[in-house]
Amino acid sequence: MQNDRQGWADEGFGAVADAFARNFADFPELGSAVTVHAGGRKVVELWGGTADERTGRPWEADTLVPVFSCAKAVVSVCAHLLAQRGRLDLDAPVARYWPGFARNGKQAVTTRMVLAHRAGVPALDAVLTFDEVAAWTPVVRAIEEQRPLWEPDTAHEYHGHVFGFAVGEVIRRITGLTPGTWFRETLAGPLGLDVRLGLPAAELPRLARLAEAGGRRPMPGPEHLLTRIVTMNGALVFPGLDEPHGWNDPALHAVELPGAGAVASATGLSALFAAAVTGVTTPDGGHRDALLTPATVADATREISSGPGFLGFDAGARWGSGFLLPSPAFRPMLGPRSFGNDGAGGQFAFADPDFGVAFAYTANRMIGHGDPRADLLVDAVRTSLGG
Repeated sequence: MQNDRQGWADEGFGAVADAFARNFADFPELGSAVTVHAGGRKVVELWGGTADERTGRPWEADTLVPVFSCAKAVVSVCAHLLAQRGRLDLDAPVARYWPGFARNGKQAVTTRMVLAHRAGVPALDAVLTFDEVAAWTPVVRAIEEQRPLWEPDTAHEYHGHVFGFAVGEVIRRITGLTPGTWFRETLAGPLGLDVRLGLPAAELPRLARLAEAGGRRPMPGPEHLLTRIVTMNGALVFPGLDEPHGWNDPALHAVELPGAGAVASATGLSALFAAAVTGVTTPDGGHRDALLTPATVADATREISSGPGFLGFDAGARWGSGFLLPSPAFRPMLGPRSFGNDGAGGQFAFADPDFGVAFAYTANRMIGHGDPRADLLVDAVRTSLGG
């Protein structure tokens, strides 16, 4: 590989290294990384390119990047782990844990409905400021007052940011900690997972700067439901990279946005999914068993939502409880029991319990609809596994 692409791939995974190099040749790749775990052990860790095109700062092995809705993996793993421990019943009303949620027709909404994008609250009517979003409680109050856009569990539509705040508040009511804090103290710290919900200022030097490739489809007008979902009804901008409170603004990354605001390295994301299904090697050199039992994984990956959503559009995505399932027209994965999450601009991570494999790709050049970079790497992993 050329000098600006670094890392290693175990014998048998050379196809992944080749595909990673081709991405730089065939696409307007700026900086990116891919990590693959097999059996809880890293078998591929590759990185290269530029983390900040303004300064030429190179991408390093531990470079962090906004991974947008891959944040849902953090919240979903936490929710399923609490369910596995008997602290959360995913099929009980959210109001069992959070009584105020029952207002305005949401009394029968369950945590699973939120995880499967079926709760009827994909966006908020309340007009909140950025500071109110950052304060958490105003969002919780707005969710309490929100009336469902459809009868819960009769339709689905991507719940964007509300997903993270709603499930996150359930986690907070049960544990006493926001989801980012509980994840950090319970999982990320002990397992050495380089994934954050709310980035400390001290880690900003490791953060890649996002750039757009051009050609992105323009967002609909501010009143359109899709725009309201993505921007929290105008409190945020998207992509708005260099606008105040845009996705290159350190103030945004300091906020806990558990639906779409995670920051991670490729190795951190891959390790999170590996920890879920196979366990991982811990920072002290030991091995931690899989976080989720086979029964929990089976429950999380049972298809609940697919086909046309409330807006009438079918992107081909299939959803379980908090995770994207193999969706050939949207996000192909390794096998029928793969599960993961993707994020705006090309970020993608998943696990496959049958292969015992976890995968993550991160990049700072945001490419829109039809971006094939991660898919080509997944194809290479499949080839390496003999598929």
